[in-house]
Amino acid sequence: MDSNSRGKEGREEPEAELGCCGCVLMGVSIFILIIFFPFSLICSLKIVQEYERAVIFRLGRVLSGGAKGPGLFFLMPCVDTFRCVDMRTFSYDIPPQEILSRDSVTVAVDAVIYARIFDATMSIINVENAHASTKLLAATTLRNVLGTKALSDILSERESIAHQMQSILDHATDPWGVKVERVEVKDVRLPVQMQRAMAAEAEANRDARAKVILADGEMKASRSLKEAADIMSQSPAAMQIRYLQTLNSIAAERNSTIIFPLPIDMLGGLMKK
Repeated sequence: MDSNSRGKEGREEPEAELGCCGCVLMGVSIFILIIFFPFSLICSLKIVQEYERAVIFRLGRVLSGGAKGPGLFFLMPCVDTFRCVDMRTFSYDIPPQEILSRDSVTVAVDAVIYARIFDATMSIINVENAHASTKLLAATTLRNVLGTKALSDILSERESIAHQMQSILDHATDPWGVKVERVEVKDVRLPVQMQRAMAAEAEANRDARAKVILADGEMKASRSLKEAADIMSQSPAAMQIRYLQTLNSIAAERNSTIIFPLPIDMLGGLMKK
């Protein structure tokens, strides 16, 4: 069952009888309407816009049939009054709230809510000011919801927090004829000391990962050098080719002195002698 259906069920009540005084006042109103016609007719005709609804009170009682509009409607002089209600979606900025999180960290959080009135009659007779009441309730709900969350959850689970707040607000404002359509957490501001601590922690984590990566690279390089040395030790020709490559590298650097290493076989023979 949607909100509109609940609102209609809430106001389906038989119109109360006017009583003797009410009948007398109705007669006077009709008499005034006839005497001052057509000026009274001009004053009694009211127009509401497409996005508005008019809640009519006759001698303090809401007329049956719900709110009127959009378009033209008629008011009885002296006995009818009306309140015009804007049915468009309205938005509220919840001012920054100082909140103590579950892990004892003080943060300042602000949010914005989007809501609309789905039942004009309920928004008039059930609450004094639907807009102001919704705004105050949103600020209180924001503090209550975030007070149960840790700092890491507040920073990483904004979407789930917004959905939770929307569900709580929508249920609470339903008797007021207000539908909360959307809640967004705008900003989470941390104390300066906490920002510095988190920056230091992030830097330490990055340094630790860099050292791990460097150590892993050195281990792989050492393993590759060992494998290359084992292969070259089994082939003297490969060692000589490596010598020639080293000479080529030295010559490319334009050094003034070039040292030619002796062949490894000659050094081996000298060592034996």
